[in-house]
Amino acid sequence: MKNSTIERELLYGADNYEPLPVVLVRGEGVYVWDEEGKRYLDMMSAYSAVSHEHCHPRLVKALQEQAAKLAVVSRAFFTDKLGAFLKRACELTGFEKALPMNSGAEAVETALKAARKWAYTVKGVESDKAEIIACHGNFHGRTIAIVGLSTIPQYKAGFGPFPAGLKVVPYGDAEALEKAITPNTAAFLIEPIKGEGGIIVPPAGYLKACAEICKKHNVLMICDEIQTGLGRTGKLLAFQHEGIKPDAVVLGKALGGGLLPVSLFLTRKEIMDVFTPGDHGSTFGGNPLAAVVGDMALQVLVEDKLIERAATMGEYFQKQLRSIRSPLIKEVRGRGLLIGLEVVDGYHAHDICLKLLEHGILTKETHRTVIRFAPPLIITEEQIDTVIKALTQVFTEVKAEV
Repeated sequence: MKNSTIERELLYGADNYEPLPVVLVRGEGVYVWDEEGKRYLDMMSAYSAVSHEHCHPRLVKALQEQAAKLAVVSRAFFTDKLGAFLKRACELTGFEKALPMNSGAEAVETALKAARKWAYTVKGVESDKAEIIACHGNFHGRTIAIVGLSTIPQYKAGFGPFPAGLKVVPYGDAEALEKAITPNTAAFLIEPIKGEGGIIVPPAGYLKACAEICKKHNVLMICDEIQTGLGRTGKLLAFQHEGIKPDAVVLGKALGGGLLPVSLFLTRKEIMDVFTPGDHGSTFGGNPLAAVVGDMALQVLVEDKLIERAATMGEYFQKQLRSIRSPLIKEVRGRGLLIGLEVVDGYHAHDICLKLLEHGILTKETHRTVIRFAPPLIITEEQIDTVIKALTQVFTEVKAEV
């Protein structure tokens, strides 16, 4: 049966997504409801953007109150909300300065611009020669420059030419990073755990080795924590699992509390101060509404102990996933509540996601063979058990069909 809502979106919208056939109209906690009133457990959290929960009461209240006072005036003027937000973000993460943007991709672009200008004005790299290194299988966004760092053919096909000075090295190979560094290298951009790339956790000690290599060669290490940051992996920031501190970090998604786009580039003063008035900006970045929501999102994250909850529930979730006995499961991996379940070659994870949809579980595959589990951090053991029961049934059904 055709759905008029879906048909309308397909008729007037660009064909750049392949959504599951469900129309969502309401959310609360870890649940969302479709237009027919059916309830689903959300195992995606909008790629970690809804880490707190759907429509968190304190976040909604903060947004409503600020929206009734002042929402957007642009950075042409000071406001009474931005400074408090930046102060909390800096003090919580341990960085000296923060630059607000909207989407994660914008924050990554900000980081790349800062790294390049730092290379020219501080490191002494010859003009227009700065290099940025990223990792094979990365996902940092969809802009032209960021796509230029991608190794996924579809992400690049038809969108070139790309900016010069972009290099990639194998993920998890610190030796390859060191070999790729030249006197012109400005920065190494890395996801502490690859999200879109398949929930890939690097070998123990890898991030620490990379940090040491970057310091040795005067290269900025920039961690993209847009998906992994703000409690998702059981630490405030995923790089903390290895006890390191990079030169800069990029935050987004959960920073907006599941309500609106908020992102930050955070670093130390020496790097941020390469920017002067007119160098960089955003009409909406740092607007009062975003600042209030971002500030409250950080406050709730700490006060509701969501970071600790992600660690505890993540351990329980992975244990329960590993208890499922199915020849179709190749591996379960992840940290905290960022978990990937990889199925064996020859079976498309998308088909499993469609079957989970029928059982009231929402998630989406990545790289054809990996099913993502990244629910709101408030999820309970009972709700996890519901997912495990549904997944067990689905794998039984799938095995019978193979």
